[in-house]
Amino acid sequence: MPRKIIIDTDPGQDDAVAILLALASPDEIEVLGLTAVAGNVPLALTQKNARMICELAGRRDIRIFAGCDRPLAGQLVTAEHVHGRTGLDGPTLPEPTMPLQEAHAVAFLIETLRAAPEGEVTLCPLGPLTNIATALREAPEIAPRIREIVLMGGAYFEVGNITPAAEFNIFVDPEAAAIVFGSGIPITVMPLDVTHKALVTAPRNAAFRTLGTPVGRAVAAMTDFFERYDREKYGSEGAPLHDPCVTAYLIRPELFRGRHVNVEIETEGRFTRGMTVADWWGVSGRAPNATFMGDLDADGFFGLLTDRLGRLT
Repeated sequence: MPRKIIIDTDPGQDDAVAILLALASPDEIEVLGLTAVAGNVPLALTQKNARMICELAGRRDIRIFAGCDRPLAGQLVTAEHVHGRTGLDGPTLPEPTMPLQEAHAVAFLIETLRAAPEGEVTLCPLGPLTNIATALREAPEIAPRIREIVLMGGAYFEVGNITPAAEFNIFVDPEAAAIVFGSGIPITVMPLDVTHKALVTAPRNAAFRTLGTPVGRAVAAMTDFFERYDREKYGSEGAPLHDPCVTAYLIRPELFRGRHVNVEIETEGRFTRGMTVADWWGVSGRAPNATFMGDLDADGFFGLLTDRLGRLT
């Protein structure tokens, strides 16, 4: 039976690939809806991009909800310097025509979790955790109903990518992240430590393009654009595909390795605001609250990704 999930997202080229992988895997994943949040670009663009991606996949039936347009505290920080002005720079995709749902994303999250059997729905946040934290704050009774939260965010050994200490998704709304990590919900984290091992090398990107489909060509164009920034920044052989690690884990968890450790979110540090403090060596005495991934089988990951994207015509 496929795993029922809600994808919370701020697309983003890598968000797009994560969504496409989920939609290409109906035997393993049933997408109940997409909730958009402000992050890589403002909310007006993230909700639009989510609809464009679903239309690219031929899935106009997916319900898409706009959520929070700013973090719980402070001003929104965005990442056009990485993702381009639209958030999906690279391919030329048509303007979406499928509707945006009228309900707020937080209301959809709360209503869905209240109505579903306990432990049935997994939440998959790919951006800042504002929508998830707001739902937990407004309806704390939903926390024990959530099967698991599998999220992309944070870093420990790879340190930060938006500040020296902080990864972007957590930095944008550390107060929200602190609520989520303190919720008692089972959490699996895909930090930079693992996503930086999912590099789109030239042969891997060529494999996407060689699919010869609209999805394959669009993904290749997205990663072509995306990698110009990361290759220059990290001096690596390709750009890391962060967010697809979340959906790949739901399909083939054996591709990933990590530890169940304590993870705390720094909300006050002068230089470390937004840092994910992962107690990898178990020195704090604090109880473990998250499975923090540290490694993956990159060839297996890209083999899965190319195979599944090839199923979308």
